Amino acid sequence: MVTHALLAAALTLSSAPAAAATSAAPARVDCARVKCLALTFDDGPGAQTPALLKALRKANAKATFFLVGKRVEQLPKIARQTLAEGHAIGDHTYSHQSLRALLDEEISQEIRVGRDVIQQATGFRPTMFRPPYGHTDDRVLRIADEAGMSQIMWTGTTLDWSLRDARKITAAVLKLARRDGVILMHDTVPATVKAMPGILKELRKQGYHLVTVPTLARGGGKALEPGVSYP
Repeated sequence: MVTHALLAAALTLSSAPAAAATSAAPARVDCARVKCLALTFDDGPGAQTPALLKALRKANAKATFFLVGKRVEQLPKIARQTLAEGHAIGDHTYSHQSLRALLDEEISQEIRVGRDVIQQATGFRPTMFRPPYGHTDDRVLRIADEAGMSQIMWTGTTLDWSLRDARKITAAVLKLARRDGVILMHDTVPATVKAMPGILKELRKQGYHLVTVPTLARGGGKALEPGVSYP
């Protein structure tokens, strides 16, 4: 259930001034012409996120991060750093609950408060949303639409939270990699962060341009509009 504190947060944060509807400008890559791949990371920010950002920066790669509101409250500087380094950020709800188990009002609060916490911390109002655990249905998508959010899913998941082994995670990413793919990982899994320099090096060797989800969608002629589920 949505707590009184969560409801209070919604009222407080909803008064924050609106920010621009886009994040820092993504790399100018035309994914209609080159082989692109979007690496996405859920559940952060976390203690491992700065090391991941460093690896991405060294590889000149961009990624997409779906942030949990509670974690943003704890680590707002890392959330700001993620955006400042040119990565895309989206809303992964406030407290990471399975939305299908909630009432409509509770789903709306989870999405909207998560969004508002991110906006308060970074100055950026996210318009992308990813449902925790991938638990979604027509009702969740409708409520995301009402909140002005597109829903971002994936073409493959590494299950890195279960593997927790850098070599196995590397193998999973390379197996899932394909043109215009969207791969799900977690920046809260230390083994994923440890594996990332090698993963980035190998993906580059295979000719991939590592881009944000919005960049990937534009290359495919897909607009990330409210109520749209991508890919």
